[in-house]
Amino acid sequence: MNEFDGPITDFRALLHPMNRRRLLQGASVLAGAAALGVTATAPEPAYAQDKVLNLLSWPGHADPAVVKPFEDKYGVKVVAKEYVGGEPMLALMNQSPPGSFDVVLADAEYIHMLKEGGFIDKMNPADYPLADYWPEFQKFEPHWVGEDLYSVLIRFGYLGIAYRTDVLSEADVKSYKALWDPKIKGKLGFFDWYLPTMGCLSLYDGNKPPFDISDAAFGKLKETLFSLKPQTAGFYSMADQFSMLTNGTAAAIPGVGDWVVLLLQKSGVPVSATVPDEGGIQWTESMSIVSSSTKKDLAKAFIQYMSSPEGQVRSSIMPAYWASIPNKKGWELLNKDHQAEAKALRHTFDARNVMDEYKDGKIYIRKTPVQQSIEQWNDVWSEFKSM
Repeated sequence: MNEFDGPITDFRALLHPMNRRRLLQGASVLAGAAALGVTATAPEPAYAQDKVLNLLSWPGHADPAVVKPFEDKYGVKVVAKEYVGGEPMLALMNQSPPGSFDVVLADAEYIHMLKEGGFIDKMNPADYPLADYWPEFQKFEPHWVGEDLYSVLIRFGYLGIAYRTDVLSEADVKSYKALWDPKIKGKLGFFDWYLPTMGCLSLYDGNKPPFDISDAAFGKLKETLFSLKPQTAGFYSMADQFSMLTNGTAAAIPGVGDWVVLLLQKSGVPVSATVPDEGGIQWTESMSIVSSSTKKDLAKAFIQYMSSPEGQVRSSIMPAYWASIPNKKGWELLNKDHQAEAKALRHTFDARNVMDEYKDGKIYIRKTPVQQSIEQWNDVWSEFKSM
């Protein structure tokens, strides 16, 4: 028995046949389980509700280092409910009473589901500084339905392999073949979420794009994943990845990247991250206005702040985990005020940067499975963990 067996069984019963609206209806059975990444948070001080902006997000986005200028300007407190993983986010959106959240920060691959479920509002592109974004992100496909915008890109990063440089060399990790290297037998860690790792292994199998694959290719992906079991050290929460790489329990983790290693490098841990020759996955965090919010003007102002140069810089070096930002004026401000951080993030204009990697054609936007259901991929992951 593994930690997903109970909830996933119920989930499957609710979702057959699979479709996105029923995913949202059924997602509530996933919530409330710590194994699904819904993190416990310390009680917040009491604030009058008209002085609170309620945010549903990955960890760290309500840190004062990020949001204090917004709070000071509007005289409000940003209070976050944190999750880890797209399915727990859907569950929280579905099970929470209307008005619980004003803004949701979600991975781009879940925006259409939120839209189809009636959870987020259409947004006016003119309200946001999209013209200041890199051209590749000015009309980022997962955020649009035809000519209608439903989310604003805030931050992104690339996923490949994070590794300890005292165990593996840069040459070793030019291919995902490194995951089977005898040097890391018993020291291969995994972020405990099916989508990033299976996406990277799908690229290793030659599937481009990696999430829109035939059933035959999916069967091969299952074999590839299962062949890594003898290498496995463990399956880690978002926070545990940092400690496992630091203490050497994990010598490599696939399906993660700079968002893990940059903070560790700053602390002197011998780690790095790379996008292997087979390619990498782009994760994307985006903000939308929740349809049931009673503070939509404040929600819009918050997303305007987070997409502004100041908000972008603060988001890029957020204490919880760093990330790339899409706003070019944010890059300029980052280079002006935080030169070392700009260099570490590869956000400089006078050397090869993260946008060059994007233009190389090696980066594929993370999506949910296309030809199979979410439950099929999740079931394979659960089976792998229980082997």
